[in-house]
Amino acid sequence: MRRPAAALLCAVLLAGCAADAGERPGAADSRAQDPARAVSAPRSLPPVVDHVPTREPVVFLTYDDGAERDPRFVGLVRERRLPVSMFLTDSVVGPGYGHFARLRAVGASIQNHTLDHPALRGLPYAGQRAEICGQQHKLRSRFGISPRLFRPPYGTYDRTTLRAAADCGITAVVLWRASLSADGGLTYTRGEPALRAGDIVSVPAGESMSPSLTERTERLLREIERRGLRVGRLEDHLEGRLEGHLEGHPEGRTESRSESPSERTPGRRAARN
Repeated sequence: MRRPAAALLCAVLLAGCAADAGERPGAADSRAQDPARAVSAPRSLPPVVDHVPTREPVVFLTYDDGAERDPRFVGLVRERRLPVSMFLTDSVVGPGYGHFARLRAVGASIQNHTLDHPALRGLPYAGQRAEICGQQHKLRSRFGISPRLFRPPYGTYDRTTLRAAADCGITAVVLWRASLSADGGLTYTRGEPALRAGDIVSVPAGESMSPSLTERTERLLREIERRGLRVGRLEDHLEGRLEGHLEGHPEGRTESRSESPSERTPGRRAARN
């Protein structure tokens, strides 16, 4: 009779010790079966911007792909201290990363434009993530940086693009409100057809475009100065404004940005955004 009583007492004491230690029977199993506890909070989607609200008289110059590697452009950026943003595509840059290392050394920033320049909208998450994260890895290995800005090829994207970009460490998806054509004119994607403070400007580039990238940029700088504006650093103006205060676009843009006349010229390699 004494042995069963003693056994019962031991069982009660052991159960009490387990409860005090937080080791309630079955607790670990219930946590494992609750997927809500295992999944971390989703990342917030990056804003999509083509204009940055600012009181400063600045616009932002952006260049895509990396096909055109005009050596004089490095000198222009250095002499004018131009804080330009270069959105690079690995398959386009090819062996030309040294040129962009020189640009970075004189003040240009290097940003992400995918590995292979596909139209991302409609692609599955895995494919979009591979394009964006893959270029993040390339740029990290080349320059030791992790870009925060991303431009989708052709200006098209969907919600999956934003999810993939966020998961790759991107904090803003950058489009453009103005684009420079080969003849030096500016075309606008929306709003007033005039350059204004805060505009993001795309300068298309291609291997055989004429005038050269340096000449086209010099023309653009004259127009910027004529309007009482100057070139600002996009990253600096975006910083601190990424909490929903930017002018943006609805998630899931479905159309491509309009091409400039130079991109439609037969017999010339199209400049891709």
